[in-house]
Amino acid sequence: MPDGFEIVALAASAGGLRALSEVLAGLPADFPAALVVVQHLDPRHRSLMAEILGRRTALAVRQAADDQHVQPGCVFIAPPDRHLLVNPDGQLSLTRTELVHFSRPSADLLFESVAASYRERAIGVILSGSGSDGAMGAKAIKKMGGTLIVQDPATAEFSGMPGAARQTGLADFVLPLDEISSALRTLLGERRAA
Repeated sequence: MPDGFEIVALAASAGGLRALSEVLAGLPADFPAALVVVQHLDPRHRSLMAEILGRRTALAVRQAADDQHVQPGCVFIAPPDRHLLVNPDGQLSLTRTELVHFSRPSADLLFESVAASYRERAIGVILSGSGSDGAMGAKAIKKMGGTLIVQDPATAEFSGMPGAARQTGLADFVLPLDEISSALRTLLGERRAA
């Protein structure tokens, strides 16, 4: 088993663009893990998330596509109306299976696939959003030995998703939005040096 974290899965919904922008802006271009993102989006419109976030971070940002492989320092964003899954070999899969908690893409499905594929080498991050998507996925991350960061609901534009994740009692860290990127840098630096 390789040492250290290899992947960070982030989930957001309402208020998520601002939250994701702030977290990703605080990470360096040489961030040593891949990042995969589910943001609930209107399926009727082409998503500009990758372009918008790409202007706000030093990381490479792209919309996820079938058969791509995750890479350190790269952010892969689920396209509208597609679930994003990560296989054990780091290959991405997009599906249009049924909605989960009224959502496609689903944070729960992404987190469950990341937990199964990366186990203790995975970090899950739940940011601003309404509803409870991500809470089941948070349990999967923790069950497989991963680390869970939840945005402090008091600092979220919409507290539903972080509140539901916090209520699981499984979060390793409940942090204000402006501390999440530094926590990720610290976790990746510490595990790498260990």
